[in-house]
Amino acid sequence: MRIINTLLFLLIYRVGSYVVLPGVDANTLNSQAGNEGLLGLLNMFAGGSFSRASIFALGVMPYISASIVMQLLGIAVPYFAKMQKEGESGQNKINQWTRYMTIGITGLQAIGYVRSQIPDAGRLITDPYFTVVTTFTLTAGTLFVMWLGEKITDKGIGNGISLIIMVGIIASLPGALVDEFSRVVTGDGGGPIVFIVELVALLVVVMFTILIVQGTRKVAVQYAKRIVGNKQYGGVRQYIPLKLIAANVMPIIFAQALMFIPATIGSFFPKIASNSLVIALSNYTTWQHNLLFVVMIILFTYFYTAITVNPKQMADDMKKNGGFIPGVKPGVATSDYLDAVISKITLPGSIFLALIAIIPAFANLMHLNSQFARFFGGTSLIILVGVVLDTLQQIESHLLMRHYDGLMKTGRIKGRSSVPAAAGTLPPVI
Repeated sequence: MRIINTLLFLLIYRVGSYVVLPGVDANTLNSQAGNEGLLGLLNMFAGGSFSRASIFALGVMPYISASIVMQLLGIAVPYFAKMQKEGESGQNKINQWTRYMTIGITGLQAIGYVRSQIPDAGRLITDPYFTVVTTFTLTAGTLFVMWLGEKITDKGIGNGISLIIMVGIIASLPGALVDEFSRVVTGDGGGPIVFIVELVALLVVVMFTILIVQGTRKVAVQYAKRIVGNKQYGGVRQYIPLKLIAANVMPIIFAQALMFIPATIGSFFPKIASNSLVIALSNYTTWQHNLLFVVMIILFTYFYTAITVNPKQMADDMKKNGGFIPGVKPGVATSDYLDAVISKITLPGSIFLALIAIIPAFANLMHLNSQFARFFGGTSLIILVGVVLDTLQQIESHLLMRHYDGLMKTGRIKGRSSVPAAAGTLPPVI
């Protein structure tokens, strides 16, 4: 049922991405050239809604930007830091603040979108009414997409926001493949052999990305022996899998969201938009953009790893359960040891993540189609690999839970002694 709910919610999102804003001439928009640079990447994230002037044109990027701001406020402002430590009630308050902030960010981006992306020839409503109506419509569309993402997370499989972004990316893959095949065969020459070589290179990049995303450092943990009655517990060696990229796709998404800021500012101030630095930062093929992108990914990888992985809590849990790392004292020494290991593996992980993120810029230098080049790495590939792997793990977890529930129900039907609820509970799947 969860899979069906997920598919239905995603279908609603895809249908809504083709609903054009009220007062916009769709034929005029379709005759325009596609967006390049960061705007083209935003169009990919939105599943083509950005270029079609859909009610979902801004997608979930305003929500992601608001989440970044709330994460930063949790570090800089004591009020929000205290809120983060209040458990579920504090998280609910943070989510509410994030929604309010999303409304403000969407309103600003909607005004910039109307001024820069919708030509006067495509407007059927006279200003200023067009700007007001479109701003409210785009804001409502983003909030609806945000609601769909939360419903997918609650009633479906996987992280809803990530799945919505992934679906938007996949939607452009068939068209990118067809365009690249036509370009190679009929345009720049090379024939089908060149196209096959490109597909093989894409496969190699995907395999390398999976290797990096799934890479772990195993830390050995020894548990002391305990005798309870006639049974012995513990006394075995287990491992804590510390992921090479514990933050997964979030540094890429956070960094990419901030990279939209120069283009957004330029849409409000034409003089700033004509500045050479702003133009360079808005084009994903320039070295200025890629250098800043790499630095931000590395910083966000450390930042997100620090707020998601808590070595002190891990050390306390091991100590309570009678576990210890061989050669390391329990308590503070264990916490320091885990923190050092995480710091060491995060540096190469963040560098590899940044290198994958800028591969499309090199693919573009090889004269690949810009849409197809984005699938050779960068945000698109990292999100696809990370979201697919995470979703498969969650599906496997739900299947295991259903399997155990079925065994328990079967035992009761046949008159066997039922298994207590605590004994039938599965540990979390790592």
